[in-house]
Amino acid sequence: MRSLFSALGFLAATASALNTIEVNNQEFIDSKTGDRFMIIGVDYQPGGQDAYGTGAGDPLSNPKACLRDAALMQDMGINTIRIYNLDSSLNHDECVSIFNSVGIYMIIDVNSPLSGESIDRSDPSSSYHKGYLNHIFTVVEAFKDYPNTLGFFAGNEIINDIGTAKENPQYIRAVQRDLKNYIKNNANRAIPVGYSAADVREVLEDTWAYLQCQIGSGVDMSRSDFFGLNSYSWCGDASSFTISEYDKLVLMFGNSTIPVFFSEYGCNDPQPRLFDEVPTLYGPQMTVMSGGLVYEWSQEPSDYGLVQINDDGSIKLLADFNVLRDQYNSLDINLIRSENTTATSLTPPDCDSSLITEDGFSTNFNIPDTPPGGDELINNGIRNPPSGSIVEITETAVQVAVVQTDGSRVKNLQIRPGATEANFPGAVSGFATASGSGGGASATSRSSKGAAAAPTAAVIGNAVTAAALGAVAFAL
Repeated sequence: MRSLFSALGFLAATASALNTIEVNNQEFIDSKTGDRFMIIGVDYQPGGQDAYGTGAGDPLSNPKACLRDAALMQDMGINTIRIYNLDSSLNHDECVSIFNSVGIYMIIDVNSPLSGESIDRSDPSSSYHKGYLNHIFTVVEAFKDYPNTLGFFAGNEIINDIGTAKENPQYIRAVQRDLKNYIKNNANRAIPVGYSAADVREVLEDTWAYLQCQIGSGVDMSRSDFFGLNSYSWCGDASSFTISEYDKLVLMFGNSTIPVFFSEYGCNDPQPRLFDEVPTLYGPQMTVMSGGLVYEWSQEPSDYGLVQINDDGSIKLLADFNVLRDQYNSLDINLIRSENTTATSLTPPDCDSSLITEDGFSTNFNIPDTPPGGDELINNGIRNPPSGSIVEITETAVQVAVVQTDGSRVKNLQIRPGATEANFPGAVSGFATASGSGGGASATSRSSKGAAAAPTAAVIGNAVTAAALGAVAFAL
């Protein structure tokens, strides 16, 4: 056993890079295979936003914690994480490389809860200045060279009622333009930039219409590349496609010319959560959507966690973890990867006041100029901190305790590196617990739908498949 693990560890040390993800009309696609990419993800901010700025609030600077979480996420089939708050002065190479190695992409918010590091929805013009741009460009600089950086959120719920819809829309587009111009001038590839919206129905359709329309001819750098929606309308087994009004979202976004996905979802009433919206979200009724990110990974005061992280770094899996894991394992991977054919028009509409239906929502498409000093940052770039890079991963075994809901310990938990394509449900064998139960799925309990479509993305040295590795690493 030890000699085999040593051999596998040696093979795992070879750094590999995920295929980058691109936007093609209303879909994300794998840049090399051309397959549709559906987000199967989770919002990832251990410690919550209150930890940001304390020195312990950056979730991508603790490799042991990243290894622990990546191993669990890989088993679940997660392929994307959203990170809200990051300290760009820290080194993120090892954590990002761990997630890259198991087929997990990142969508990164460039803003933070600290003063001067986000757009103030109550007074956007006062917060849009060179110092703010310096902050968001520094975040881009720190993450632009990682292949598993899927995209950047330029804002989160800046518009949350009619009052905030009067002046903020044009500033959202201004920030998107500045971010995209910075990426164009300073990165070696185009990285999508978009917005995460509140599910406030009186302003939702207008927000989407405002951000996806085209200003003028040629390339419109202020236009969103994707649109995220924070939605908690599906609550419990009493809900449905229509009761949750998912059907209305499908009608609203049916002719979207950019990818639309849930940037947060997962109502926590009742508990434990049932996550019975998952088969619908990834089913034939909602092919217009590009998946979603469950809120959230770690248990925080808001009570949405999938896992409980203890002070010593050990983890207890919560009931929600196992329920969501089972829901993911029931998905039809062939359907998830298939092209959406529901759209009848993929040409973005011209920006015009006729697109806006709600009185009080901005119809101003005159985007504010970049503030003084901003163009210098865009043209010259920011070289402090230095850009990140993928590094070799030499440690694969999780060193901290992970226990199931019944207290049984998860044994031999480790990452299976080598991915060049996205992780997905059923790609790896399930973990085992010390008692052989406790809610952990075995390799044979994987959904036949998920397993049947499993490509060979998760390989070690192009020789040892994920299935073979799982059979060894998770043996009792």
